[in-house]
Amino acid sequence: MARKFGKKNHVKVDPFNYSLMMLGEPKIGKTTLLYEVAEKLVGEDGYIFAELFREHGADAIEGIVAENIPTWDNWVEFVDDIVENKTEDYPNLRVVFIDTYDQYISLAISRAIELWNRKNPNKRAETLNQAWGFDSGKKVTDLMFEQVDRLESVGVKVWWIGHVKTKEINDIYNDETYQVLTSDQQQNYFNALKKNIHFLCLAYFDREMQKKKTGKKNIVTKEEKIKTTIKDETRKIKFRDDSFVVDSGSRFSNIKETINLDVDEFIEAITNAIKTEINKNGVTVEERKKENDKEEAENLKRIAEAEANAKIEKQLDELKSKIVEYIAENKTNMAVVKPILEKCNEYGYKNPMQIADLETMKVIAAMIEE
Repeated sequence: MARKFGKKNHVKVDPFNYSLMMLGEPKIGKTTLLYEVAEKLVGEDGYIFAELFREHGADAIEGIVAENIPTWDNWVEFVDDIVENKTEDYPNLRVVFIDTYDQYISLAISRAIELWNRKNPNKRAETLNQAWGFDSGKKVTDLMFEQVDRLESVGVKVWWIGHVKTKEINDIYNDETYQVLTSDQQQNYFNALKKNIHFLCLAYFDREMQKKKTGKKNIVTKEEKIKTTIKDETRKIKFRDDSFVVDSGSRFSNIKETINLDVDEFIEAITNAIKTEINKNGVTVEERKKENDKEEAENLKRIAEAEANAKIEKQLDELKSKIVEYIAENKTNMAVVKPILEKCNEYGYKNPMQIADLETMKVIAAMIEE
């Protein structure tokens, strides 16, 4: 029977099934807000803030669960540990916050240059373009999202934190120029992430301005000088901007446009957008949650099996390397090598490289330790 492609999608209840990026002005409280969201939704065992390169915002937040990751090797080691030990050491981990995206890009660029120089020792590069040329951006994004995909393969979502800048945009239809508040990163790196994000939100200061007389006169016009000051300032988060001056948006059409920068309002905005979408199919959130819980149990079982198999493969490879190295060192001493090959044959293998069973490998490995 031919395979039939396509299946009906069911929106999941848990917000951590979706990707999110929080952009914002420096020191506005991005990390603090998301820390409070994580504590309320999943608790201290459910999240980790990965502070990359020179980022140290977590130092000022009491109780936050964070890991400082100064190099790309440290980042890969971090991901390896979660992927290899998810069910045993991180059973409740739901989300890793990358703080910040610009620091993550910096680490990936350094690794891309390093990989080039390893491959081309006689043509070493100091910059990304010298190394990879036109493929430089793709090389960096491939490195970045390969690790993200590994985390998501074991049920750990990545949420992103980034900074902003004001940028001039040329409208492609009428050639007009306008300003937009957007990510401070190179546009290709931002777009590579933006296109796959479910919630792109931007934290900003909503300032009420007022004009004050200064009591001083312009020496030319003789008119009194007017000074503009800030009358009031409120921290806001924008999930969608119909005027297109703030780079934000969501795949959930019923998300609120703007909220106060507040943990409860933030959670409510996201969960209500998800619930509204679920209700469109005539299903209650409670019914959908039961479906999700069943799917999650099956997924955890798959992850546990994959984790166990990976550990067996790792042990097999380590023992195999040890045995092969031992045989190579004693290749002229048949009195040592022959018993090992005979034992392999006894188990149905011509040599140690063919062994696929861990217990058999352990038996052979024990012979070289006697």
